[in-house]
Amino acid sequence: MKILMLNGSCNPNGATKAGLDEMAKVFAAEGLETEILCVGPKPVRDCIGCGKCAEIGRCVFGDDPVNDFVAKAASADGFVFGTPVYYAHPAGRVLSFLDRAFYSDMWATGAAAFRHKPAAAVAVARRAGTTASWDVMNKYFGISQMLNVGSTYWNGFHARTPGDVPGDPEGLQTLRNLARNMAWLVRCLAAARAAGIPPPQTETGNMTNFVR
Repeated sequence: MKILMLNGSCNPNGATKAGLDEMAKVFAAEGLETEILCVGPKPVRDCIGCGKCAEIGRCVFGDDPVNDFVAKAASADGFVFGTPVYYAHPAGRVLSFLDRAFYSDMWATGAAAFRHKPAAAVAVARRAGTTASWDVMNKYFGISQMLNVGSTYWNGFHARTPGDVPGDPEGLQTLRNLARNMAWLVRCLAAARAAGIPPPQTETGNMTNFVR
């Protein structure tokens, strides 16, 4: 079983990565494989709502890691999405990345890569904005029928640099408990599949516009 993790920072080895690494150690101890994909320093295009993903099965833009992430997501059993906080909300590149990843998967494959899988958002800030960022990130999971994993506090920790991360022991404890909860839920879902318990059927067909 595998947990796919997104480092939403432009810095592949910054504080966001340090937090994800703390969770990865727990996943390894629980017998789960992990992979961390970094958004990276290059520009990330925003979704333009062109609808081409429904025709070609992927986002029309192929010059950043979005399509690679969605392809890997199909075989992942759970997800952790990490974001740095600059102005009291998730980094803009993370939102552009997730807009396109979730939108293209929804229209191209019926949300098959993410649907009914556990997910958790993690935010890191020097001081403020972690809970606001966590709230924003959770909305992607809710609309995609994902299972939102919680911890013993809101999923955030405080640091400006990787060296600051050990200075927030409660934040690290929150991350470790979050990882244990996700590992448990992933195993529960695997046991359900082995017992022949199928995921719920999704009702479709209704789409109401407020102005029509």
